[in-house]
Amino acid sequence: MTREEFGAAYKKGYRLTVRFLVSRGSTLDDAEEAAQDAWTRGWEHLGQLRDSGMVLTWVNTIALNVRRSVLRRRTLPAHSLPDIQTAPKANLAAIDVNRILCCSREKDRIVLESHYLAGRNAREIASEHGWTEMAVKNRLFRARRSAGERFLQALRQRRAPLADAVIAA
Repeated sequence: MTREEFGAAYKKGYRLTVRFLVSRGSTLDDAEEAAQDAWTRGWEHLGQLRDSGMVLTWVNTIALNVRRSVLRRRTLPAHSLPDIQTAPKANLAAIDVNRILCCSREKDRIVLESHYLAGRNAREIASEHGWTEMAVKNRLFRARRSAGERFLQALRQRRAPLADAVIAA
């Protein structure tokens, strides 16, 4: 791409880049600054552009990365958390999860706990228990489905009208 072609693309595309950034949540001033920076960086790295017909897409990608960098560098104001005057309520979801896991088949419980609580992947679980990786994936799928059904049953028992609304949604 020649200097003249890039200049023409800049004249045509600068406002489009600003609009693109504003549509992504930037203020007009921030969008103009990021667009200018992106077009400058595009000029500096023009040799990296593979398809001259994609210059606007390329520069908009640069602009989006510039915007993200600016947002990351900004410091957020520190706010103190309010003091809690009341005792925290019991976590009913955690109690239901424990109850559901206790009612699960042993291998299902092992797979669910290993994957979700210990953070192991299927390959690690398989090697630890002498199973195949596909067997672990199948067991995870079936255990999730079974646990979901038990959770919905528990929800229906506790709050029958609300459970129907949750299921319908």
